[in-house]
Amino acid sequence: WETASVRSFCSSGCLNKFKKDDSGDDEDTASPADKSELHQTLKNLSLKLDDLGTCNDLIAKHGAALQRSLNELDGLKIPPESSEKLKAVNERATLFRITSNAMINACRDFLELAETHSRKWQRALQYEQEQRAHLEETIEQLAKQHNSLERAFRSAPGQSNNPTKSFSEGSLSTHKGEDSEEDEDTEYFDAMEDATSFITVITEAKEDRCGRGGALVSADGHVLDAASLVPKGSSKVKRRVRIPNKPNYSLNLWSIMKNCIGRELSRIPMPVNFNEPLSMLQRLTEDLEYHQLLDKAVHCTSSVEQMCLVAAFSVSSYSTTVYRIAKPFNPMLGETFELDRLDDMGLRSLCEQVSHHPPSAAHYVCSKHGWSLWQEITISSKFRGKYISIMPLGAIHLEFEASGNHYVWRKSTSTVHNIIVGKLWIDQSGDIEIVNHKTNDRCQIKFLPYSYFSKEAARKVTGVVSDGQGKAQYVLSGSWDEQMECAKIVQSSPSSDGKQKTVYQTLPAKLLWKKYPLPENAENMYYFSELALTLNELEEGVAPTDSRLRPDQRLMEKGRWDEANAEKQRLEEKQRSSLRQRLETCAPSSRCSTEEAEKEADTYLPLWFEKRRDPLTGEMACIYKGGYWEAKERQDWHMCPNIF
Repeated sequence: WETASVRSFCSSGCLNKFKKDDSGDDEDTASPADKSELHQTLKNLSLKLDDLGTCNDLIAKHGAALQRSLNELDGLKIPPESSEKLKAVNERATLFRITSNAMINACRDFLELAETHSRKWQRALQYEQEQRAHLEETIEQLAKQHNSLERAFRSAPGQSNNPTKSFSEGSLSTHKGEDSEEDEDTEYFDAMEDATSFITVITEAKEDRCGRGGALVSADGHVLDAASLVPKGSSKVKRRVRIPNKPNYSLNLWSIMKNCIGRELSRIPMPVNFNEPLSMLQRLTEDLEYHQLLDKAVHCTSSVEQMCLVAAFSVSSYSTTVYRIAKPFNPMLGETFELDRLDDMGLRSLCEQVSHHPPSAAHYVCSKHGWSLWQEITISSKFRGKYISIMPLGAIHLEFEASGNHYVWRKSTSTVHNIIVGKLWIDQSGDIEIVNHKTNDRCQIKFLPYSYFSKEAARKVTGVVSDGQGKAQYVLSGSWDEQMECAKIVQSSPSSDGKQKTVYQTLPAKLLWKKYPLPENAENMYYFSELALTLNELEEGVAPTDSRLRPDQRLMEKGRWDEANAEKQRLEEKQRSSLRQRLETCAPSSRCSTEEAEKEADTYLPLWFEKRRDPLTGEMACIYKGGYWEAKERQDWHMCPNIF
């Protein structure tokens, strides 16, 4: 009877239903069939309870008969040994009857509890269904309105086909659309998210009618318009414009990632299938894609105007990540990457992997236009179940030689979503504060995390630039994947709506930065930009530790992923072997614990950088000590370790 009841209970599907509800990963939308299944499950439970009740009655009936029979046996004259055995049987029969009654009562309590919660589940499912239907209707209406607006805009007389024209003229669209017939002097409010704590009021400036349009003008009269921020394409060396197409390999990401929840990903061996054919050092160098912003900032004599360009540069470094959901290769300890582009970019850049656990890279850039940038970035990344958090740690320094303005800021957090199910996508979130340590000018930048239900545009960025006295001078707005604008503040006042906001009255916004279009066929080339396509191009004369010479990365770029995975395992074992050798060197000291020995063995003395205390942040960081470019000129690489 017990075996049959349990089998019937399981066959009803209720156990599977409970497992599915409990997991939290079942994202199928509830349907009328789901409700019917729930009712059927409860009905089956009720039937089984009736069966249990019938069995309970039978057990009670037969138990009573058994008890009477046992009592009759007590009245017979039987040997003492049999009497003791009869007493034991009587006690066991009583215990069996009590246990059966307890089981039936527990089953009844379970059914009542299930019925109570089922009503809550039904209400929740119905609410979610209604919300989903409403959302689908809203999205459909918005899509139709969007198509109508696009058609109206294209058919409107006098409209330019150039989508960037409105930005070069310093104009912003009103809430009524691009073809609004409102007078140019009409003020309007662009209410931002509460967390930004400000509202901008756009007004037309008289001086903007006199011929400088969307230009940002420095104090010495330099016109920093959008066109001047576009590279001239004067490269003396012909660079490659494509790489082999990415092979169509299928791989179950969840099958590997499910065992990595909460762990530091840099310590987990990953196949190259999850990578792109660039190292983290090359990705770090990609931050220089819009270096023209800093070249133009050199000419600003107004520090707050210079801050606007520096802020745009700090945001522009994220634009290359919008479609780049593959991870770069973790550099080997001692790996380097140089970017020697004085001829076309006017700069030289050097990166070195200075630590393996935690992974840390030092970076130094020197531009012939009069600025230098340096940083030591430690990447901390953890898998959180449905998303991966990537947290860059470390300060970025930028110094202008002529003015002595020294800017410091830190990177925001990146998040890769939909690890378990759905299409992978990346988002940026958090606040960035840029400080000019010479003038005390500050820029507060906020990356608004994307929300499906938010009224804000995706990947939105806002900010305010303040001078050394704390007075707001510019409002920044845009998105980290497309463009950034700035608007000069002419007046500020408290908000009249009772909220703790500041209302900034500004001149029309000017374009600071706009993303370059991706190359043709970029979707088959890991969504690399034009600069990214050149970073792994073989060059003569680089150090033997350069990322371009890394064999597993080269094989992956060529599409030979199986060979790349085998080579990656060889390199990782070579690195582990080097660590073991250093550990053996540390082991003989009796005063050194195992943990201390491992820490000492994992300590690496960088070749081109050295640890110093940063006088501005107070942190220990690796600073370029010189010698690399001189060694390259002599082609003397005897000091470089054999890491490949």
